[in-house]
Amino acid sequence: MIIEFRCEREHARRWMHRETLSIDGRDVPVQIAWTATAESRPAGLDALFALERMVLHKGKPGGADGLKIIPERTQARTGTADVIVDFTGGARDRDCSASLYLRPLFNGTAGENAALAAILAGDMPVIDIVNEIDGAVLDRGHPSGETAAGLSGALETVMARTLTMVAAILSGRPRILPQLSRPAGATNRRGPVGYVVRGLAVSIAKEIYRLCCYAPHWHIGWRFNDGAGVWQTGDLSGPRWNVLGDPGNHFYADPFPVTWRGRTFVFFEDLDHRVGKGIISAIEFGDTGPVGDVMPVLEEPWHLSYPFLIEDDGELWMIPESSINGDVDLYKCVRFPDQWERHATLLSGLELADATITRHNGLNYLFGAWRDGAGGYSDSLAIYYADHLLGPWLPHASNPVLIDRASTRPAGNFVTINERLWRPVQNCADGYGAALALAGVIELSPTTFKQIVRHSLKPGPAWPGRKLHTLNRCGRLEVIDGSRVQPKTSAFARQFPSPALPPRTRPSTAS
Repeated sequence: MIIEFRCEREHARRWMHRETLSIDGRDVPVQIAWTATAESRPAGLDALFALERMVLHKGKPGGADGLKIIPERTQARTGTADVIVDFTGGARDRDCSASLYLRPLFNGTAGENAALAAILAGDMPVIDIVNEIDGAVLDRGHPSGETAAGLSGALETVMARTLTMVAAILSGRPRILPQLSRPAGATNRRGPVGYVVRGLAVSIAKEIYRLCCYAPHWHIGWRFNDGAGVWQTGDLSGPRWNVLGDPGNHFYADPFPVTWRGRTFVFFEDLDHRVGKGIISAIEFGDTGPVGDVMPVLEEPWHLSYPFLIEDDGELWMIPESSINGDVDLYKCVRFPDQWERHATLLSGLELADATITRHNGLNYLFGAWRDGAGGYSDSLAIYYADHLLGPWLPHASNPVLIDRASTRPAGNFVTINERLWRPVQNCADGYGAALALAGVIELSPTTFKQIVRHSLKPGPAWPGRKLHTLNRCGRLEVIDGSRVQPKTSAFARQFPSPALPPRTRPSTAS
């Protein structure tokens, strides 16, 4: 197979400069056909991108940077293309003999200007990949902008996820076409200069904020609930939420409760702001709340978070999120709650965040937020399945099965209500961890997947704060998390607590 990218010469970017495209681990040849410019770009765009590179990207080159092309040295064609991927805004070449002619659309319009227009209007575009030969939409996705810094970073993120979708189509795997609403065009669309100036101002404000405060500072909410919980009500109402006290220079997130051999513990990510690396800690809960001190239970040289727990074959297991290490590792509890040993690697060589397992129709299914080395961390869902917990784990026929920043990333344990499987998901439409959604799983098999989001949960009067991204329950105990402003002076003051009650165990109301 030979793939041909059609790109505009006068607006060539670094992301276009490639000789291959990775498809299922195979490097497939790519040739570039440089075309005339279909539409002019906003004046000064490359100069603004250069400014962003120096200020926002610490001088590191990015995919949106301009590419210097010398006509005499442009890449030679290696043969007649089997597949055309046309990134321009120009008309299709009617004389092209390729069997597949792919056109990325950004909110329904072709070309980089359409992607820029969506970003300048304040949101990432919905991406459609269309086969222009018959007009069929072959894939659709909505990328997250959590890693995007500035206008250039947002454009690079959009194009990175576009390539993810192109590679998935060319793999030959069946695609699952989700129903995604295009963002409404903002009436106060900024020009590039205004957008970049605002981005630089925001960046400076964030740096000042980080100097004064620990950011982000997550905390865990808990309550005992004898009645209908979040899954039944679809909101955070009910008994008052309490906050698990922390020492101020640590944050606590991703709570997973479990009752094992008569004792209930909540396991969670424990990140020391001064180090910037998470470990897994736990605290025991009695009939009235936390008991004793927070204890560290698992640490590795790399960052750990999201301690998913599962009982299987009479043993208790943990899969902490360790995507930075490129593996999905399974740990066995050898002494509850504080001794765990790495037992097996379920999946290796991929960035898969927040692995969450459920058993459905006789198979184990592992869900995770997948990243292919570029773009956001929370917009692509990959599923794997196996007969047994130890595997072997096989990829779903349509991986990635969904690209949608609002309903992809796992946010806690699956639950079954009235024989229907449900999953909590992170809604990152307004930024990473901004909200939760409750999604009903309509279809799930090694070849199918469909879910429908039924409820959206955001911080508010019942749970004040800025974020919300994990939901779990164990018996009467419900747990969530959120974030708040945490001045560094407050963390220093907490080093001298009142002797009446240790700060790590002090319950308080959400605030």
